[in-house]
Amino acid sequence: MRHFKVFNRSLLWAPAVVLALGACSPKATSVVTAPVDASPATAAVAPEKATPAGPAFQIPVEYYTLPNGLRVVLSPDHTAPTATVAAYYAVGFRTEPRNRTGFAHLFEHLMFQGSQNLGKNEFIGLIQKNGGALNGSTRFDFTNYYEVVPAHKLETILWAEADRMRGLAITQSNLTNQQGVVKSEVRVNVLNQPYGGFPWLLMPQKANKNWNNAHNFYGDLKDLDAANLADVKQFFKTYYAPNNAVLAVVGDFEPAEAKAWVEKYYGNIPSAPQPPKPELAEPRQEQEQRFVHDDKLATKPALAFAYHMPERNTPEYYALVMLDQILLQGNDSRLYQALVQKRGYSDGVSGGINSDLGNQFNYNGPMLWMGSLVYDPTVQADSVVRVLDQEIDRLAHTGIDQATMDLAMVKIRSSFYDQVSGSDNFGRADLLASFALFDNDPNRINRIESEFRKVTPALMQATIREYLRPTNRTIITVNPLAKS
Repeated sequence: MRHFKVFNRSLLWAPAVVLALGACSPKATSVVTAPVDASPATAAVAPEKATPAGPAFQIPVEYYTLPNGLRVVLSPDHTAPTATVAAYYAVGFRTEPRNRTGFAHLFEHLMFQGSQNLGKNEFIGLIQKNGGALNGSTRFDFTNYYEVVPAHKLETILWAEADRMRGLAITQSNLTNQQGVVKSEVRVNVLNQPYGGFPWLLMPQKANKNWNNAHNFYGDLKDLDAANLADVKQFFKTYYAPNNAVLAVVGDFEPAEAKAWVEKYYGNIPSAPQPPKPELAEPRQEQEQRFVHDDKLATKPALAFAYHMPERNTPEYYALVMLDQILLQGNDSRLYQALVQKRGYSDGVSGGINSDLGNQFNYNGPMLWMGSLVYDPTVQADSVVRVLDQEIDRLAHTGIDQATMDLAMVKIRSSFYDQVSGSDNFGRADLLASFALFDNDPNRINRIESEFRKVTPALMQATIREYLRPTNRTIITVNPLAKS
């Protein structure tokens, strides 16, 4: 969401274009290492058919809470002389107030406008002059800010990030300036782009019924104009309090020293009362929905499909993540092979879970499994949907053999370990902060693989029947109005 150096990669098994959609755009004692989950399989799981376990990879995790409510995750990694600091606040698109659409994103911009001891743009300059990189983003359920710096600058960055939490420079000048910046982003990235907002912004508004999940989270221009200084001050006081945040520190540091610095700079920031969490539940979808979106700048038709996901962390959730690998991820996926390689309808198909705005793990509410493609004008939309149904029905009726599940698991493990062992450590910080924020359990990072190994072919077929049924689906087609 900010035009600083961004790490060009996906966040854990799914594309992560953070909302900014241009580059904004897509977290107490000795160190504790979490054990691998050894809990027995559920009744729906047949242990003798489970994917064989690979060697365990343990990520060191120390987790504690300061008296003011700030949750802190420390994870030392001495493979590179860098340190990553990630501050995650439990406020995102779903939490912003009605009639203030886009407010969470607007506030993310304001966080770079200065604080008690750092003037406008000085925070950015501090990181860059010390050889670091930084960014921020707004997601469905959090807003995050992270910095990657040489390890010997860790204390400096902890101080600077705490300075923003302690007191932001909230002025009318800063607010007016950033209202203009965000409105410009909307025009550039959505209104004046072919396929702008398709499908990442448009689909949630069509597929969901609950306003919290279904409004225009980039922001209507009139709502952005209506934001006032009192709104900003109250928003900061409420949602940017330490008891609504997680601080993750990953990299080359000694835990005792890092803990002392965290206590020094964050320990006396006051907490604040938190409002009730909004009700996010979606009703069960019982009928397919179809919509047509006219695009005056598009030259080819496009189609997006979305299915409501199982609840996060349930057995069916893990099964659908594996089905995503089989159906949609990579050139070996069933939909790529059927739509691109075999029929030539398109040159690519993309999507996933929490597609374009994060990954399978860093959200905490209703979610969509979504895919999209721009296709040849000679092809009918119903032909694309027919192929989608054929590939899903094939899995539902003929079953999923162990070899297919093993391949999905190989892809999952490869992507996972690539992310948690990256030299900048952002992938690891993102998971740790998300699991702390949503589950109060960052040690989940060491149990992810074991959860996938509990999934059986029978569970995957049951998940297909319940969640990948046409009546649980929303389809949007783009009607291109520009001349080719």
